[in-house]
Amino acid sequence: MRQALAALTTVPAYIVGRRLDVLAWNELARLLIVDFPTLPAAERNMARLVFLDEASRDLYPDWETKARDTVANLRYDAGRHPDDPQLAGLVGELSLASSDFRRLWAEHNVHAKNRGRKRFHHPRIGELALDYVAMRAPDDPDMTMMIYSAPAGSDTAADLLLLAALANPVPARADHSAQQAP
Repeated sequence: MRQALAALTTVPAYIVGRRLDVLAWNELARLLIVDFPTLPAAERNMARLVFLDEASRDLYPDWETKARDTVANLRYDAGRHPDDPQLAGLVGELSLASSDFRRLWAEHNVHAKNRGRKRFHHPRIGELALDYVAMRAPDDPDMTMMIYSAPAGSDTAADLLLLAALANPVPARADHSAQQAP
């Protein structure tokens, strides 16, 4: 799965494990969502980012929807792994720190969305409405790669190319016109 992630250079993608821990990401995901390498490993968690990082409210124009989906995914994990002490600890941490999390957790919504559309707001690019697909690893159902894309030829696809250019700037060509022949 990590090999496939590395091959995705024109769309944001990341891999989450149990409890929505972010295990790996590509450069576009780093530029769009958060600078994952600067976070301590324990904070590389989508639920923590959504509920404990105020910047997520700017990143996700539909923050309430993102928050509901995040809680529903955690409840899905809790149903599959009811004796997971780390998941219980994460739920406790988020419950203490976020009234929004407490409210949404009390609704008891459970689902794992495999595809849909998410809106993002990037400070340099603007708003992006991206389609996503969640691909579970066949040999590890707790590992999921999230891939975000846009329809070919759309304005959002052009915006993704701009984001990719930020991730992989083209080096300036050397100007040889001023050089003299020997």
